[in-house]
Amino acid sequence: MGCREQFQSFDPDTQMLLKTALKDPSSVDLEKVSNIIVDQSLKDQVFSKEAGRICYTIVQAEAKQSDGNVFRRNLLNRLQREFKDREDMRARSIHEWVCYVTFICNIFDYLKVNNMPMVALVHPVYDCMMRLAQPDALKNEEEVDCLVLQLHRIGEQLEKANSQRMDQLFFLLRDGFLLQEGLTSMTRLLLLEILEFRAGGWMLSSTANKYYYSEISD
Repeated sequence: MGCREQFQSFDPDTQMLLKTALKDPSSVDLEKVSNIIVDQSLKDQVFSKEAGRICYTIVQAEAKQSDGNVFRRNLLNRLQREFKDREDMRARSIHEWVCYVTFICNIFDYLKVNNMPMVALVHPVYDCMMRLAQPDALKNEEEVDCLVLQLHRIGEQLEKANSQRMDQLFFLLRDGFLLQEGLTSMTRLLLLEILEFRAGGWMLSSTANKYYYSEISD
């Protein structure tokens, strides 16, 4: 899906603003653009998965046009503000919290500096992952699902950025899997799958693949 199809849910003026930002970023208010993208990402999980690519396109266009990084700076500031309030956000709405995690992981995946993930995002992304691995979150399938999806997507990059924190995260996941009462069978399956996924060097063997994905589709 291209960036433009993603704009259908906005009113015509906002669509126009976003389309202009992709091509001619210096002609629009980039703080406003970053807020629109974050606001929509916090409401709409499908959009939060695509937003990284939209942000990447704007960042590239701005760098080419004026060598600027106004958009990226505003985006990171806003992500940081939301990050500070993440416990309130989670208490208010698990859906919004899961959208936020999906979005920040997506930004981590897409926005690179010299082909490396942005250092400023490594610890916040880990903090979100650690929160999803706490006992209360492991009782919520929506949060477990989010955690496993993000680790599939960026686990290997995150581990390269800081392997010690990945070890800590996986201690929590292993303890949750082995010791925590009251987890659903789906949650156990997802946790076991991600433990094996990392143990296999961020890949699943074909037999494991058959095992998990036939279970899930049955």
